[in-house]
Amino acid sequence: MTRYETHRTIEGIWIVESAKIIARVARIVQDIGIAEDLSQEALVIALEKWPVSGIPEKPGAWLMTVAKRRAIDFLRRNQLRDQKYEEISRNMKFNIDSEYDFVDEEINDDLLRLIFTTCHPALSREARVALTLKLLCGLKTDEIAEAYLTSESTIAQRIVRAKRTLSASNVTFEVPCGLELSHRLSTVLEVIYLMFNEGYVPSSGQNWIRPTLCNEAIRLGRILAELLPEEPEVHGLIALMEIQASRFKARIDSSGEPILLQDQNRALWDNLLIHRGFSALKRIEQIGGPYGPYSLQASIAACHAKAPTAADTDWQEISALYDVLSQVSPSPIVELNRAVAYSMAYGPAAGLKIVDILKDEPALKKYHLLPAVRGDLLAKLKRHEEASAEFRRAASLTENEQERALLLKRSTN
Repeated sequence: MTRYETHRTIEGIWIVESAKIIARVARIVQDIGIAEDLSQEALVIALEKWPVSGIPEKPGAWLMTVAKRRAIDFLRRNQLRDQKYEEISRNMKFNIDSEYDFVDEEINDDLLRLIFTTCHPALSREARVALTLKLLCGLKTDEIAEAYLTSESTIAQRIVRAKRTLSASNVTFEVPCGLELSHRLSTVLEVIYLMFNEGYVPSSGQNWIRPTLCNEAIRLGRILAELLPEEPEVHGLIALMEIQASRFKARIDSSGEPILLQDQNRALWDNLLIHRGFSALKRIEQIGGPYGPYSLQASIAACHAKAPTAADTDWQEISALYDVLSQVSPSPIVELNRAVAYSMAYGPAAGLKIVDILKDEPALKKYHLLPAVRGDLLAKLKRHEEASAEFRRAASLTENEQERALLLKRSTN
């Protein structure tokens, strides 16, 4: 393996392992900014050593061990050994002299602790989401900006300020209790779902799907459900992610090309994940109370999952659910999705009427799906020249190469 190939492999390993490493180190040093820096030091050491020594059999464990040792060195340098190191050794019971002093069970909920810490009330809502996406998902600032429909410089400033605020506030690295937990839950759910979406339709890169990111979001959702079994929206989020994840195998063809929902082979959908999603929806019914935004979106996903074929989809029911969702959680993106549902239920002209209202919406100015949806509706109305222009505009706005290729292909049809 060449040095370049080794570096590419290390980058791939880091994407998978970085969140776990940062979460574990943050638990040791109780400071997220420092934890990220120390974890990056472990990555630098790997980049120096592995091209010479070869990639170890357990690269994630190797990085974890090095990062934890850097954390212990940091505590010692700051003259906290007598108090802090003794406390950490007692609580965490890890042996820094072993080659790989790390097992999965030890860090089972560290990622959840990290989410709740980055969603601390000391931060603004936007900063909580941006910081957690960076640390949990390993996203770059431009990718977070794309996911959050804002500028890259704004995201970068939020992340820097968030780290400083958490450090200055001496925020404890733990899952909160009681009312504080309830107050922070909505942002935690948002963060987990944004994580899932970044895996389901990546905002940039060559891949149409990043299953690892989706699976990690689902795992965190399940942990959260065990922690809060009577919170309907937690189960709503799980149901939504499970049902959407059931389509993975049908979303790309053998060459990696994306396949749209209406063209997917539903025999490839994962019935186990669909069943789990339906079970989560049933749990919401048992809990009772009004449906929130995630429960409503999960109900919409269930409408698709229940239909044997695309033609059997009950679009009128989906439109009605979007009507409720637009009242419960109004947003330009919800309106765009509602437009799609209306076009399927009542014809493309009905959908276009909603989309045209959104054309001047500032939040959607650089959102590629707005011209993509408009192009689709115009094509169905036989307004092909206008449709082609919209598809080209959509292609120019997306950073995902597979999505760009699909949109350019549609612009020539």
